[in-house]
Amino acid sequence: MDKKQKWAPGLEGVLLMLLSHIAAGLEVPLDPKVLEGLPQPPTITLQSPKDYIFDPRDKIVIQCEAKGNPHPSFSWTRNGTNFDGETDSKVVMKPYSGTLEIDISGEKAEAYEGTYQCTASNEHGKALTNNIVIRQSRSPLWSKEKNEAIQVQKGSPLVLHCRPPAGLPPPVIFWMDHNFQRVPLDNRVTQALNGDLYFSNVLPEDTRSNYICYARFYHTQTIQQKDPISVTVLTNNPKGERRPGFMWPIGEMSTKMVLRGETLELECIAEGLPTPEVMWQKDGGRLPSGRTSFHEFKKTLTIIDVNEDDAGDYRCTATNKLGSVHHIIKVTVKAAPFWISAPRNLILAPNETGILTCRVNGNPKPKINWFVNGRSFKDFYEDNGPKVEEDTIILSNVQSGSSAVFQCNASNEFGYLLANAFVSVLAEPPRILTPANKVYLVIMNNPALLHCASFGSPIPAITWFKDGQTNIKNSDPYVIHENGTLEINMAQPMHSGKYTCTATNNLGFKENHVFLEVKEPTRILTQPKYRVVQRGMSALFECRVKHDTSLIINISWLKDNGELPDDQRFEVDDESLTIRDVTEEDAGTYTCITNTILDQDSASAMLTVVEKPDPPTDLELTDQMERSVRLTWIPGDENNSPIQTFLIEYMDMLHQPGVWVNLTEVPGTSTTAQLQLSPYVYYMFRVRAQNDVGYSDPSVPSAQYRTNPSAPDENPTNVKGVGTEPGNLVISWKPLTGFQSNGPGLEYKVMWRQKDVEDDWTSMNVGNNSQLTVTQTPTYVPYEIKVQAFNDYGNGPEPAVVTGFSGEDLPLSPPDGVKVTVPNSTLAEVQWDPVSNPSIRGELKGYRVYYRRVRGQHDSQEEAEQQEQVLTFSGNRTEAMLPDLQPYSVYNVFVTVVNNKGEGPPSPNKTFETPEGVPGPPSFLNTMDHGLDTLTLKWGPPLSNNGHLTGYTLIYHPVNTTNELGPAKKKFFPANVTTITLDSLNASMLYKFYLNAETRKGPGPNITKEAYTAIDTAVPNRQVDIATQGWFIGLMCAIALLILVLLIVCFIKRNKGGKYPVKEKEDAHQDPEIQPMKEDDGTFGEYSDTEDHKPLKGSRTPSNGTVRRDESDDSLVDYGEGGDGQFNEDGSFIGQYSGKKEKDTHEGNESSEAPSPVNAMNSFV
Repeated sequence: MDKKQKWAPGLEGVLLMLLSHIAAGLEVPLDPKVLEGLPQPPTITLQSPKDYIFDPRDKIVIQCEAKGNPHPSFSWTRNGTNFDGETDSKVVMKPYSGTLEIDISGEKAEAYEGTYQCTASNEHGKALTNNIVIRQSRSPLWSKEKNEAIQVQKGSPLVLHCRPPAGLPPPVIFWMDHNFQRVPLDNRVTQALNGDLYFSNVLPEDTRSNYICYARFYHTQTIQQKDPISVTVLTNNPKGERRPGFMWPIGEMSTKMVLRGETLELECIAEGLPTPEVMWQKDGGRLPSGRTSFHEFKKTLTIIDVNEDDAGDYRCTATNKLGSVHHIIKVTVKAAPFWISAPRNLILAPNETGILTCRVNGNPKPKINWFVNGRSFKDFYEDNGPKVEEDTIILSNVQSGSSAVFQCNASNEFGYLLANAFVSVLAEPPRILTPANKVYLVIMNNPALLHCASFGSPIPAITWFKDGQTNIKNSDPYVIHENGTLEINMAQPMHSGKYTCTATNNLGFKENHVFLEVKEPTRILTQPKYRVVQRGMSALFECRVKHDTSLIINISWLKDNGELPDDQRFEVDDESLTIRDVTEEDAGTYTCITNTILDQDSASAMLTVVEKPDPPTDLELTDQMERSVRLTWIPGDENNSPIQTFLIEYMDMLHQPGVWVNLTEVPGTSTTAQLQLSPYVYYMFRVRAQNDVGYSDPSVPSAQYRTNPSAPDENPTNVKGVGTEPGNLVISWKPLTGFQSNGPGLEYKVMWRQKDVEDDWTSMNVGNNSQLTVTQTPTYVPYEIKVQAFNDYGNGPEPAVVTGFSGEDLPLSPPDGVKVTVPNSTLAEVQWDPVSNPSIRGELKGYRVYYRRVRGQHDSQEEAEQQEQVLTFSGNRTEAMLPDLQPYSVYNVFVTVVNNKGEGPPSPNKTFETPEGVPGPPSFLNTMDHGLDTLTLKWGPPLSNNGHLTGYTLIYHPVNTTNELGPAKKKFFPANVTTITLDSLNASMLYKFYLNAETRKGPGPNITKEAYTAIDTAVPNRQVDIATQGWFIGLMCAIALLILVLLIVCFIKRNKGGKYPVKEKEDAHQDPEIQPMKEDDGTFGEYSDTEDHKPLKGSRTPSNGTVRRDESDDSLVDYGEGGDGQFNEDGSFIGQYSGKKEKDTHEGNESSEAPSPVNAMNSFV
């Protein structure tokens, strides 16, 4: 700063205030280790109240306690002069204390009344207590006065004055009679604040000879009474009704002064007839909320803890039906002195500057006087003291040994305030009071407070470091407080670590280390949920918790904020609470509390125990009429589950005693129901309530209610007329129940007539039965039927007419005009003329068509045991299709008509023939005489020729090493040829043969066969392919050359008639059908009439292995509803023929290659 710069006016004061702010922050800690050896002026710690009223029967105890170093000594003054208690045996001062105990027993208590003040002193200063005024409590007697009897006219106002004696403290007033019964107070009779008794208007019952005012004195516990007052109310000239008028206060306006902080009591007591009502308001404002109350039937307004804002005009209004009257009370608020900021103790280092401030307020403004060690400021310092500026003392450049206690006294006409504040001049190096290496644990996102409590004079400067390096500044997220505490407003895991605080002043340096660990918060992840549980079941509350694993977690449960019941039904696990066999007492709020040493979390859920409702009670029948009655009941306890419906049941004591029947349901909000009743029933009712749990037990039944008999309201139902035999009609019905009978003598009038033939009804009465059989009826004719109920009180309503039929008989006639049309070799169409209704003699159910294969057209005799087929057709059909017929056959067919009774006679047999069709496959195909270039084929004719067989077609071709088919050859043979030898075949080659039979209609399905031109001992392995290997190709070429030479030699020998091994084997196995070779020999088996499992390339056989139908696809299912025979899709009967499946020569061991030369050589062995 520029040394030539001058202070502007007022800057010096600002600087001093800043310095004082620093100095005021130093306080002597309470740590005994720190206090030991530190000088300290006295400080008053306990004193008696300013106004001390004592009971003369007790000791007087005037308290005065203080602290300081060295410990203070104590002295007293009374009424401004020294009070030496040692000279009075009745006065004792407690050791190490200034408290006085005065034993006034046997003494005049008045001698010890006065104003006392205690002084605590040591070598560093003196501290003073308030002036304590000691007064004896008093309960003076009532002054003698003669009370004259009062007579007053009815309706007049009246005041009974109390005028109690002035006591210390003032007494409590109340009015009673000589029997110690309190005078009743109400809006008409009121006791005022001064104790007077006011009557707004008197009534005759107010006449009494002993109105007594009592005064109770609190300290002396005595009650004194005024002489009785006699009041007589006259009625000879009563006062009439009138407008209100105020009895107190008098006039239109009054004033009231109250001190700040005290209680304001305003009262307005009005007279009038009728008795007025009193209301309060504040002009220009509102009555203070929360501090205002009304007493004595709103005649007294009370405002507690009065402040300056409560001053103003308060208006009380008294109103009755004849008018109103107002009174305004002007309230002013004064104030005894009160603190704004009391002076605080100062600890200053030598040469420091500080200030003492004594800021007070009051009304009127208090006057402030400063004292030092109990002496006036001017007397203590004379002319060289600190500077005083009204309420502030500025202490500049203090020196050691200048410690003192300053007193500030602020007073006005309503009271005073006295405060002590010492100034201690110390020179101390820094001390850190926080324990070293303290570990602070804090939950993440919570504030962390790291303390660095220190002491020193001058006040040490506090500096913080993290992990011994980072200098922490006073900025987010760190806050360094004036007392040295480091605050982290939202601690995070990264804030964990070692913190160092240093305390420094001009006399030294001190440091301390603390540690911060930031922990994960404890949280309830799965909170318990609201449960609704039926009584006797189990309730489960879950409470899954996440917490810091380094902290020990504790989980507890509460019920309704209290401990769980001591009951084994309550099972507490790590994360759940289970309550078994729940009862009603278990309902409530269950709270899961999880806590660690640092934090806690809680969650609550309610348990509602439900049960089926209690049964309704108090059933009552009202509004009783012929066909209705009103039932009323009282619902039972719903057991925490709202009642949804009420079920009303009844029992018919006359017809079904002991059986309860549901009558009706009403909503759960109803407690009454209008019930519709039936005649001739002895009713008893009961009610059951239903909630979500179920139905309650039934209520106690109601009284019995009987309805009178009447004619039936309804007739029997399910009336039928059915004939069971030719010539009868059985009429049946569902009878009425006893409940439906409506009266005694229930019977049924059964009526019938032939429809469209008879006009008159034939009738018969039936009792105790549900059917009637009418005989001698025509066969299967319609009848109109009626059944009417009646009893002793009349007939039921007119019954409905029902149509029935008399009994059926077998049909008389067969269908005529049967014709057959054959569209193809497997299908025939049959047509016939319908049978007339009279001949059917019943309900037409349909027609049946019977047909049977007689023989083939090429057969001369009828085939035996041919099964007859039948097709049934519903309704009035006149044609039918016969599917799956065998071609080139002779069939018989006839038709019958069917009713409910059975079948009629058959129509004459009709014979028809089916045309030729394609034949079936040859019955077998075998190979034999396997030569090197020849093969012999043998086959059998088809099992079903289906016409004139014209011959056979053979197609064959070789199969190469890749399963490809070579060029095909085709040959045709006459029908009488079944064996053929093929030559010019390739040696050691696999051939595939296709053989089918033909008629004039065309070729039939194939039968296939595969065979080799040379017999091999093993089936070629088509799965192993080594032909692509180089070494194998070279070897095969050498072997092929050798085989060629051997073949030439063999052919030469054969031409000369010699034998070779192949010929020998052929001779040994001349007939492969007689001696089939086994699969493991590598020999060839018999032919297969089905396709191969793996068809060769070029095969045209269907993939599903079935033979394609060449003719009609018609099926029995398409044309009929069943039959006695089964048919194949190709039209032939199942089981007519079947091919025998045999293994092919290479089946199961096929190879993708042609026969190898090695295998060829093996064939010669």
